[in-house]
Amino acid sequence: QVQLTDAGGGLVQPGGSLKLSCTATGATFSSYAVAWFRQPPGKEREFVAAIRWSAGTTYYADSVKGRFSCSRNKANSDAVHLQMNSLKPEDSAVYYCAVGRPITSSIRTVSAYYYWGQGTQVTVSS
Repeated sequence: QVQLTDAGGGLVQPGGSLKLSCTATGATFSSYAVAWFRQPPGKEREFVAAIRWSAGTTYYADSVKGRFSCSRNKANSDAVHLQMNSLKPEDSAVYYCAVGRPITSSIRTVSAYYYWGQGTQVTVSS
């Protein structure tokens, strides 16, 4: 059984940065894609970023492209990070990491992932 732990959220001022981490127990990420989704209050869960572990290929939502960066820790194949820079109030949400083996056309789809972390709150406010 794969268990994911996402961490690193918190309160930050607009323009600030946070780094989220996703770690796994029960498996490694080496044969998976690892994605980040977020869910603002009262809204649906939405895709943020993803990385295919084996190839290192990354994907981003248009709203975060150029500000967020998803990376893998090659020395530790059960850790993925999401570096979030130039944060905006509209980035406030619960952030979840997720693991699956989606085809490229589904990499931004919630239903393509079958293991999820518990979520970490990110609040961007002055």
